[in-house]
Amino acid sequence: MQKIASFQVNHDLLEKGMYVSRIDGDVITYDIRMKKPNGGDYFTMSAAHTLEHLFATYARNSVFGDKVIYIGPMGCRTGFYLLLRISVAYADAITLVQEAMAFIRDFEGEIPGNKKEECGNYLDHDLAGAKALGKEMHEVLKSWRVEDLTYKG
Repeated sequence: MQKIASFQVNHDLLEKGMYVSRIDGDVITYDIRMKKPNGGDYFTMSAAHTLEHLFATYARNSVFGDKVIYIGPMGCRTGFYLLLRISVAYADAITLVQEAMAFIRDFEGEIPGNKKEECGNYLDHDLAGAKALGKEMHEVLKSWRVEDLTYKG
């Protein structure tokens, strides 16, 4: 079997940030790397679950909502994947993620989709953890540029 693209990235060199992971037809996969790989600091699934609800709600309600294919956490608990139609410009994708992280950082109130009939694990949420991740990533990405979307190494 061939090694998939995400396993070909040198995780020893990978830092927090936002990267183009792959392009498949008209879909672009962004790697939103929130933790240093193999650094011993990983997000909890409860925080990731809440961040997913907030990130997806924000992105799907943005001007690019109809271009959002998927938002979800990586199994290694170091980041999220964001899949968008390639028609969303790189600079707009960066802005979308910056704004989503600010939304998450500042979020107050009831977590969207957090009722038993709306979510398959509605009791497993961590709003404070999600807000901390949003704050941290907003700082990391605040001056991110299109040139920074390329993996180093």
